[in-house]
Amino acid sequence: MKKHFNIIIAGAGGIAEAVSLILAEWSDTTPTLFIGDRSFLKAKKVAKWIEEGTTKPCIIKAFNLDEKGLTEEMITIFQQGDIILDCLPGVAAPRIAQFAKDFNLHYANLTEYVAETAEIITLSKNATTGFLLQTGLAPGYIDLLAHELFKQFQNDYKVNSVHTLEFKVGALTKHAVAPHFYGFTWSPVGVATEYLKDTIVLRDYVKTTLPSLSERATIIIDGITYEEDLTSGGAADLPDALSGKVCHLDYKTLRYPGHYVWIEKQIKKIGTTKDAIKELQQKMQEAIPHIEDDQIVLYAAIEGKDIEGVLRRREIAKTILPQKIGNHQLRAIQTTTAAPLAQAAQLLLEGKYKGALLQSQIDSAAFLNGNFVSRVYGKI
Repeated sequence: MKKHFNIIIAGAGGIAEAVSLILAEWSDTTPTLFIGDRSFLKAKKVAKWIEEGTTKPCIIKAFNLDEKGLTEEMITIFQQGDIILDCLPGVAAPRIAQFAKDFNLHYANLTEYVAETAEIITLSKNATTGFLLQTGLAPGYIDLLAHELFKQFQNDYKVNSVHTLEFKVGALTKHAVAPHFYGFTWSPVGVATEYLKDTIVLRDYVKTTLPSLSERATIIIDGITYEEDLTSGGAADLPDALSGKVCHLDYKTLRYPGHYVWIEKQIKKIGTTKDAIKELQQKMQEAIPHIEDDQIVLYAAIEGKDIEGVLRRREIAKTILPQKIGNHQLRAIQTTTAAPLAQAAQLLLEGKYKGALLQSQIDSAAFLNGNFVSRVYGKI
């Protein structure tokens, strides 16, 4: 960023750590950072971690972000802020977005939760600031990559519609053992949620809803075999934006072979219950370890006929490994999620946006080649 801003980070988890360090280390002009969490001690610990991690002078202040109320400390900080970057669980997103609206702050979040996203779109309609939603890895980067593929295909082959637009991401460990063939690299509740909530897709050019884990297939990326299946939230708003233009569009999550069979067994044991997400999370956490050494595998492809009727296909695949930023080594899931969030902050703070800004409405080429994003993903 070219000038100084006051940036509020809601949350003190791994992504909050990463986006704070990225902003401190990679901004042209270092911002002032406010780290807020329901646990002041946790926020203070993150603030200290950032101070130790950055090689640049940076003002970092921790504060208590009350779970229910609005304290005098929060009011003071919100009045100073320019933007809130929401790194809290998706269920909290509407509340934090409401604070942004009330205090005339820009707002960006990461959540794949569909209902909460719709709620924020509604509350931000008459806002004087911008609300950039679902701007992490998936949803986020992968949607912009897919949309950019679509626009390039249209332009290069002089067509208005294509048959297939597919995009997939796996937050994976480097090794996987039976019976679950998985290791947690990010939020267990996020994994359980994406497995159980419905997903939005395009079929025969029409937007529709399908159950997650209902269209499994095998894919080989860079010579390695993965299984892919539908999961919720990753398509962002592309089914709306590309309805009538793409016959078959979906987002799928990549896993090692054997994982989805194990998950199906756990879901069958749980049965139909209103607490299915919580129960699946518990079953996974009982069996699946958390692993620090991670990697992100992503893939996007488009297929259709050119103006001469020749069938064409374009593909992009990337594998992102852990990366050192400043004095700290960050996991791949941290950098790939936090870099788009930092890029979103720059976009909002240096632009003139009002109301909700969705993934399909962003200049995809500029965003994908932006200062923060390109340092993690490389330029396209």
